[in-house]
Amino acid sequence: MSRIVAAVVLDSQQVTGGIPIFLADNAEEQLKITFTLEKIMNASAHDLKNGTYILVDHSH
Repeated sequence: MSRIVAAVVLDSQQVTGGIPIFLADNAEEQLKITFTLEKIMNASAHDLKNGTYILVDHSH
């Protein structure tokens, strides 16, 4: 089963919960953080189209 392992957001009010949340200052920084974490975590990045990217581990 897949699981969300992190979120990268522009607005910290968009997400809550028990996952790491990374706050970016702008869209360019958000993409850099997202794609760096995607490689580090060996996860897949998904754009929710609301200012939030989630990183999902599909290996389980």
